[in-house]
Amino acid sequence: MERTALTRAMARVPGPVTVVTTIDGTGKRWGFTANSFTSVSLDPPLVLVCLNKTASTHEAFTAADRFLINVLAHGEDEVALRFARSGVDRFADADMEPCEMGLPGSHGACVRVACSMHAVLDAGDHSILVGRVVDTYTNDRTPLVYYNRAFAHPATDTDADTGTEEPVEILHLADW
Repeated sequence: MERTALTRAMARVPGPVTVVTTIDGTGKRWGFTANSFTSVSLDPPLVLVCLNKTASTHEAFTAADRFLINVLAHGEDEVALRFARSGVDRFADADMEPCEMGLPGSHGACVRVACSMHAVLDAGDHSILVGRVVDTYTNDRTPLVYYNRAFAHPATDTDADTGTEEPVEILHLADW
């Protein structure tokens, strides 16, 4: 399998935009942007997120005993971009405050999932962080989605007059 073919194919699969955070034993906050987040099991309640082994945050997260997954809402593009950059203070802006389990969280996120570390699995050039869900937070904000190498959000009845309350299948792409 050619690497670029897989990359091109996976770019066409929409995924949630998340910022994952933790605090190490010295009190230092860590975070990264990911779009590889999904539920794994209801019994026990497990979710997973993937982290590149070359990421500056890799060691902190693989040693962590807990982490918080912030599913970003439409309009939080800048938060996602900041946590994806290397060599910057990702927590410089005041948009991350203590939330579930005392971990840094976005009050603008549409979902937050607080986890204790269940397992760290080897997956090629990534590690899979499997978290046991301890607490969750949800609201009615529309999620930010990553699709075809751009930020997007699923269109809802507030975006288009469809005559129904059901979501429509249109994506509004944002510039990245």
